[in-house]
Amino acid sequence: MVADLVRQGYQRIRAVDIKPLDEWYQRFPDVENLQLDLQEKDACAEATRGSAVVFNLAADMGGMGFIENNRALCMLSVLINTHLLMAARELGVRRFFFSSSACVYAADKQISENVVPLKESDAYPAMPEDGYGWEKLFSERMCRHFREDFGLQTRVARYHNVYGPNGTWTGGREKAPAAICRKVIEAKLAGRQEIEIWGTGNQTRSFMYIDDCLKGTQMILDSDVEDPLNLGSDELVTVNQLVDIVEQIAGIELKRNYNLGAPKGVNGRNSDNTLIKQRLGWAPGIRLYDGMEKTYRWIYDQITAA
Repeated sequence: MVADLVRQGYQRIRAVDIKPLDEWYQRFPDVENLQLDLQEKDACAEATRGSAVVFNLAADMGGMGFIENNRALCMLSVLINTHLLMAARELGVRRFFFSSSACVYAADKQISENVVPLKESDAYPAMPEDGYGWEKLFSERMCRHFREDFGLQTRVARYHNVYGPNGTWTGGREKAPAAICRKVIEAKLAGRQEIEIWGTGNQTRSFMYIDDCLKGTQMILDSDVEDPLNLGSDELVTVNQLVDIVEQIAGIELKRNYNLGAPKGVNGRNSDNTLIKQRLGWAPGIRLYDGMEKTYRWIYDQITAA
């Protein structure tokens, strides 16, 4: 997001992350870069002071391996959005963007691999992903009530599986696209002919490339759409098909060992993009293969450089 804003010519940009600055994948000299823990109220005031627009992309989260085993930590991200909203109201922020998640959707609508694409109204009656999904749904309501009660202009997007270069690819917080790229690359470099897949490989997902996410985020921020919007690709694939794509990019075919006891999330999830097309005249459209090719090349460079 910061790189994209710099490219567009914005000059007064502040970037904040809990990680030490030397662990950031990207830093820009003309940007104010701060290491802060945004769960703390004073840190949110420091991060927000003097800002016209706030993009809240911060959360203590990761892929399903992290989410299913750290539900309390995921819930504590409510402190980030709450304290940022309070600071934004007190300091006169004009627009506030909150990155929600497809994990807010009711579990009973995601039982089958042949999932019906999820539309925005499917979030209620509420039964989201335990921990992470509940925090996101609650924080959506916080944004709504800060808008209705205090006049803070809030906008919300429900992200569906964002991936791409400059994202987490190792350490336990990585999501499926990065994890599969890393596993295939490591197997290829080590001469191993097999990889582990979590679940049966038949679970279905859609994956949105970072460039689509950036464009959609800024379109939603600038729009008059006050209710949450899906922001995700509707190109549905199985995990096995995702592995097929990465193997094709890598020029290798591997034996797949299925770990049925590993975290795998819901059986099926896809984005219904009807509403975003109606309201914004646009929806994410970057092909999964094209995005995965760029992601694979970047992760390959990280692994070989290390």
